[in-house]
Amino acid sequence: MLILDEPTEGIPPSIIKDIGRVIRMLADRGNMAILLVEQYYDFAEELADDYLVMERGQFIAQGQGSQMQQNGVRKLVSI
Repeated sequence: MLILDEPTEGIPPSIIKDIGRVIRMLADRGNMAILLVEQYYDFAEELADDYLVMERGQFIAQGQGSQMQQNGVRKLVSI
């Protein structure tokens, strides 16, 4: 299992794209689980197979990554 806690924090946009490509490559191999904790919605949406949204330690939404936009997840995570 690979756990990534906000890998985009403080990183230039050009490097964020590289990080995303590497995460996708690792996920596509299919031999490890990847837990991505991320506040940058677009980055998370692009990579998510499944998602969980937490608020004050409670899960408030979950589903398939491909349904994030349809399920209004962006509104749940906006500051």
